[in-house]
Amino acid sequence: MDKNIGEQLNKAYEAYRQACMDRDYAVKELHQKTENYMQQIREQQEKIELQNSIIAKLKSQLAALNANR
Repeated sequence: MDKNIGEQLNKAYEAYRQACMDRDYAVKELHQKTENYMQQIREQQEKIELQNSIIAKLKSQLAALNANR
């Protein structure tokens, strides 16, 4: 009977160990994906800022052209 309990404990410990490894992998993967998404967001924000500055310049040029008419 003791051998059976020992085997059950070993199986339970191995299942727990595997669950912990799976959890750690999932957390690491989530962290990496979050970092990648944050980098993409920063890049998109930079593009938006550049486009907004271009729009502002074009609007001022248009206003100057309209003022000269």
